[in-house]
Amino acid sequence: MHASDALPNAPQPQTAQTAAAAPTFQLGPVAHIGKYDVPRPGPTPLRISLDDAVRYALENSTSIKIQKQNVRAIGGLQLTALNALIPSLSFHAQTSTQEVNLAAMGFDPSTVAPLLPPGVVLHTIVKYDTTSAQVNLSQSLFNLPAFEVFKASKSAAATVNYNYLLNRGDVVQRVATQYLRTLADVEAIRNAEAQLKSDTELTRQSRESHEAGVGTNLDYLRSRVEMQTREQELVSAQADFARDKIALARAMGLPADQELELSDAIPYAEIEQLPLDQAMKVAEVRRKDLLSLESQLRTAVLQRKAVAYERLPVLRVSGFYGVLGETKGLYHGVFTAQAGLDFPIFEEARIQGDKQMADAQIHALNDRIRGLRVDMEEQIRSAKLDVDSYRELARVARSNVELAQEALLQTQDRYHAGVEDDLPVVQAQATLADAQAKLIASLFQYNQAKIALARAIGVIETQYQTYLGKACVTP
Repeated sequence: MHASDALPNAPQPQTAQTAAAAPTFQLGPVAHIGKYDVPRPGPTPLRISLDDAVRYALENSTSIKIQKQNVRAIGGLQLTALNALIPSLSFHAQTSTQEVNLAAMGFDPSTVAPLLPPGVVLHTIVKYDTTSAQVNLSQSLFNLPAFEVFKASKSAAATVNYNYLLNRGDVVQRVATQYLRTLADVEAIRNAEAQLKSDTELTRQSRESHEAGVGTNLDYLRSRVEMQTREQELVSAQADFARDKIALARAMGLPADQELELSDAIPYAEIEQLPLDQAMKVAEVRRKDLLSLESQLRTAVLQRKAVAYERLPVLRVSGFYGVLGETKGLYHGVFTAQAGLDFPIFEEARIQGDKQMADAQIHALNDRIRGLRVDMEEQIRSAKLDVDSYRELARVARSNVELAQEALLQTQDRYHAGVEDDLPVVQAQATLADAQAKLIASLFQYNQAKIALARAIGVIETQYQTYLGKACVTP
């Protein structure tokens, strides 16, 4: 990688809204088991690249779906906290029929009978109908604890969002690593098949030489042992591929028996690493676990302020306006307007207890942030060392494969010329097989180390392609 292709040192911050959407793949019919829908594998193998695997995992991951619901839930919490600050408006209407016993209320109609006009009789049992309708309004004019709680809810929402993005990064690292591991299995199978084909041909030549009387039975036995060893390696590589393919399907959220075809080759690209100080600066603004802790600290500080403000009075106003009257008679407007001031008096123990718990949480979060900053430097340093060491191992492994291939060709020439028996050929083939296995392992370790470095810096989801490199070669 040239200097112009260096990794960006000032990436744009990521939010949940900028997360990439996943493509849609055609799966099989959905099976209904109890209350739940279980996806079935598609009718044809699914051909996927590394980017497809990552996007599909982000779309189907159960943990990400749960985190999305947490984001929704914290949005509801914000609205609940906001409700304590905004006016509360409601409408109430009712109609009623009542029958009252005046005597039971201590009123004797006979005492007022002389005062009534002639012919007017005042009954002891009175029945009347009333109807009312009113609009109620209440508002807190001064409520600092509720205001700080609302600010804390916004900070808590940011924490949940960072946790959501942190989970996405974990999913990307997991599925990318599994994809690379499965690619390594594919290459191991190809190498084992090529070695088996070569050993089978050597065994055929040894048998024909032995039958013709120009070769020894020992040469034939050695070649058969080597051929069967390659058969064992092929069976083992195929079993590893089958297991890792199942793990990859599950990491993508697909059925375990979904057939997959990997379209990428093993990536190999040397990257120009950021200096440690620049990598730490990027991590300071991109590590979601650090941002989550800092957001939790802001929430705790705001909650601590809310507790301190509980000693202050709360000013509220409320009232209503409406009409009241007989159902079939005359109505008249009615209203109430009032203001109230609440002072906490004998609540100091509760306030002190809340304050002490908030202080303890703040101190704990500060300690966790300091510890995480130290861990971040250690993780970045270790990841950078791993990238450097595995890059050198990959270079040496590639050189060893080239040397082993050249040595095998020369040994085969000597064997065909009758200068030597097949023992050097068998040994050269074993050396080549070992060199190819080490190359595959070193390339996987190198790519895994780069993925880990991107995760340590906090750019795994947005820049994993850059760290792996766009060029893909088959070892």
